[in-house]
Amino acid sequence: MHAIVNEGSLALTVAFIPIMTAIVPHFSIWPHHWPLLLQLGFAIIVADFGITMAHYFSHKYKVLWRLHAVHHSVERMYGFNGLLKHPLHQAIELSAGTLPLLLIGMPLEIGALLGFSATIQLLLQHSNVDMRLGPLKYVWAVAPGHRHHHVKDGTRGDVNFGLFTHLWDHLLGTFVTNSNERPSPRNGELGIGSQPNYPQNYISQLFQPFK
Repeated sequence: MHAIVNEGSLALTVAFIPIMTAIVPHFSIWPHHWPLLLQLGFAIIVADFGITMAHYFSHKYKVLWRLHAVHHSVERMYGFNGLLKHPLHQAIELSAGTLPLLLIGMPLEIGALLGFSATIQLLLQHSNVDMRLGPLKYVWAVAPGHRHHHVKDGTRGDVNFGLFTHLWDHLLGTFVTNSNERPSPRNGELGIGSQPNYPQNYISQLFQPFK
């Protein structure tokens, strides 16, 4: 249900890019003359900053954390966990990541590719896969780094906030990597330590932040 609702809302957002571009005042400074992949790379870096900061503040402020906690309620690493988000928190992250791009005139095709890239990245980031990244582990925010973010201990878990990259985590001082430490559901290390009985039903999860 989370995947259907959140990916459906993402698709609608992408479809409305031409309308939003026409309505929202923006600066037509998008680098249309760049190659397509370079435009996408630029969009990913900008969106990654906005989403990373929204994610970071969601761990700092209770009103945001209550919405974000739905995502952290899972107790194992699994690809589809990346799509498990409260729709309001999804909207907050989406706005933080895409509004700056819309304000500078991001075209529809880049928005569609960005949305597709984010979906694939979320699957890679939360999958239970033993990825051997080499030096890329310091830059690419996939499973080996992100699993540390889902440990129950809030202090240990306040790390590796990036969606696409660890660039902003390096600047925030929140990047960690330890290939010898692999948080596991077998040891009960994942989830929310302060809320071990977080509801699993979809409707209950929608209302849980407001209780």
